[in-house]
Amino acid sequence: MKNPKTTSKPLLKPYFKAKQIEAGCDEAGRGCLAGPVFAAAVILPIDFQNDMLNDSKLLSEKKRYELRQIIEKEALAWAVASVSPAEIDDINILNASFLAMHRALDKLSQAPNFILVDGNRFKPYGDIPHECIVKGDGKYYAIAAASILAKTYRDDYMLQLHEQHPHYSWNTNKGYPTKAHRLAIQQYGATSHHRQSFRLLPLNEQLNMF
Repeated sequence: MKNPKTTSKPLLKPYFKAKQIEAGCDEAGRGCLAGPVFAAAVILPIDFQNDMLNDSKLLSEKKRYELRQIIEKEALAWAVASVSPAEIDDINILNASFLAMHRALDKLSQAPNFILVDGNRFKPYGDIPHECIVKGDGKYYAIAAASILAKTYRDDYMLQLHEQHPHYSWNTNKGYPTKAHRLAIQQYGATSHHRQSFRLLPLNEQLNMF
């Protein structure tokens, strides 16, 4: 029996436009019931290449952390920022995602002159032009790198919270709405790390929670 044909994944694109300093931005934790939303901004060298780098959701945890070391070492600039559950409840998760990305951009040691954003919406950051790229974390190195940093730093944060609140299994679900997470909320109630504006439980149960 012949081996099935295999095709190598094409490399991600190194830039959107040549001869400009591009920062890739992405967020992590937008769909979670608990914890902050994190975002990262990354400026990579124009000649950066890495066959392993891809959308963080498509990689194993081990590979994500391996790539984080490479990104932090080789990036021209990188930064990670977050927006708290209380802020999410106040301004909604979409605006909180934009704010987290803005905060990450604020922290960059080098200012970009163009921003690549994963997704289809973004709130302008000052007067710096931007481009929204749907599924951009699987298309451009800088966005993929930002997705790696946002994901791993948020996971680290949720592991710390798990030590304080082990009932919710944040070490495995990272705050996402799994069945076990919802059952724990039902049994132990919500914490200050839960997003009260999210549907944590069926509506009639949640009304009696806060």
